[in-house]
Amino acid sequence: MTKIAVAKGDGIGPEIMDAVLDIFKAAKVPLTYEFVDMGKWVFDKGYSNGMTPEAQATIESLGILFKGPMETPKGKGVKSVNVTARKTWNTYANKRTFQTLHGVDTVFSKAGIPIDITIVRENIEDTYGGVEHMLTHDVALSRRFITRPGSEQVIRYAFEMARKKKATRITCGHKANIMKITDGLFLEVFYEVAKDYPDLKADDVIVDDLCMKLVSRPDLFDVVVLTNLQGDIVSDLCAGLVGGLGFAPSANIGDHISIFEAVHGTAPDIAGKNIANPTALLLSGFGMLRHLGLMEAAAMIENALLYTLESGVHTGDFGSKATPSLNTTEFAAAIIANFGKQPANNPKPLLEDKEVTPTIFKLEKNPMLESKEHGVEYINGVDMFIESNEQPNVVAEKCLQHTLELFKLVTISNRGTQVWPKGSSFTNLVNQYACRFESVGDVPLTQTDIIELYKRLAKDFKICSTELLNTWGDKKAYSLAQGQ
Repeated sequence: MTKIAVAKGDGIGPEIMDAVLDIFKAAKVPLTYEFVDMGKWVFDKGYSNGMTPEAQATIESLGILFKGPMETPKGKGVKSVNVTARKTWNTYANKRTFQTLHGVDTVFSKAGIPIDITIVRENIEDTYGGVEHMLTHDVALSRRFITRPGSEQVIRYAFEMARKKKATRITCGHKANIMKITDGLFLEVFYEVAKDYPDLKADDVIVDDLCMKLVSRPDLFDVVVLTNLQGDIVSDLCAGLVGGLGFAPSANIGDHISIFEAVHGTAPDIAGKNIANPTALLLSGFGMLRHLGLMEAAAMIENALLYTLESGVHTGDFGSKATPSLNTTEFAAAIIANFGKQPANNPKPLLEDKEVTPTIFKLEKNPMLESKEHGVEYINGVDMFIESNEQPNVVAEKCLQHTLELFKLVTISNRGTQVWPKGSSFTNLVNQYACRFESVGDVPLTQTDIIELYKRLAKDFKICSTELLNTWGDKKAYSLAQGQ
C-alpha cells in the first residue's frame, strides 16, 4: 500500500474529494491517506503560506499531494497557497490534458471534431515569481524571470511526455516577437532540446495566433509547451473547448514531489449542498494513479466514468435538461456501478501495473540550477530608472551634467518608448524614466563605476531601480527601447 497526502480543500473541496476517495475505495485502489491541513482556514489561523508546518513535513516525506480546490484570502497581502505549493516543491511542469468527453456537449463535439490536447505549462518562473514593486506612486513594476535551467526542465519533460504519449507534434507557444530576451530564451531552449528528439515534429507559434488557431482548429494540436502566465491562460482556454474547468485535470510534476489537483474554484455558493461535479478531481486522480504505476485501476475507473458520461448521467452543471441531474454522492455511485463496463468511444486499455521507483529522499541542501556560460561576461552599461515629472530634454540635461567620462547617455525611454534623443510630443508620459548609459568605446565597466554614477545622479533624482547591461562575448543581453 502506498501512502499519499490528501488536502480536501475549501468550499466544495471536501465533498468532491470524499466522492473521489469513495470511488477509489470501491475499486480497491491500494492507497492509504494522510490528511493534511491546507487552505483558507489555515490562512485564517495565521499561517501565511496556507499550510501548517506539519502538513509541509508530511507532504515532503510522502512525495505525493492530492488536493481539492483552495481559496486564498483576498486583500490580506498573502500569496496563493496553490502557487506557493507548486513553487516551494519545484513542481516545474504543469500538465493539463483536454480530451473530448462523450456526453459533455460542446461546439466541437457537436461538429464531430475530436480534441486531444496536452498543455505543459512552466510552473515556477515568469511573473508568478510575484516580485513586484511600486517605483513611484504611479508606476508599478513586476519582474519576469525566465531562466535557461528552468526552461530546460519543463521543456525536456514536455518532450519526454510527448514521446511516451506517442505524439507526432510538439509546439512551443511564445511571444518572442515582442519579449525577445525572455520568451526568446524559452524558444531558444525549446529548439536546443528538440535536437535530442528527432522523431517528434517541433514547431512554434506566437501565442495570440495559437489562441486563434485553438478555437478554430483545435484538432491540429497535440502537445503545447508554454511559459507560466501564457500557459495559465491557454490551458483555461482549452478547458473551454471540452466543457469547462469541471472537466480539466491538472498535474504538477517535480523531480521529488508532485501535486494532483482540481484547478477549478471552490464554488462557495454551492458548498455543502452535495451537488458539485467531482469529474475534474477524478480525472486528476487518474493522472496520479498512473504516476504511481497503478495503471489497471486508473483505466478501469476511467472507463467507468466515460461509460457513465456516455449514458447521459450528469450533475447539475452539464448534460441534458430532459433528464434529472444527480448529486455528488449519486454521481460517484453511478460510476462505481459501472465498474467493468467499456465506453463506446476511446476506451482505455487495461495495462498491467508497473512498479515505479520512488524518488523521495531527504535533501541536505537546495539544488542549484546553473548552465555553462557562453562567452566572456562584462558590464556594458546600466539602465537607471529615475522618478521625474519633467520633460525628457530636462531629464537629459541633468543626466548629462553628472555623466562620468566612462559613460555616454544613449537613450531615455518612458514606459518602454524612446523619448530622447528622438521622440514625439504625442507620446504620453508617466513620472518614471529609464535612462540608459553605455560605456564609451565599449570598455568593460565595473560595479564600482556604476555605483559612482548612481551617487552622482542621486543628487538630482530619486533612483527607483537599476539594471546592468550585460554582454556575453559579442551578444548584448538587453533589449532596445521602442523606437530606438
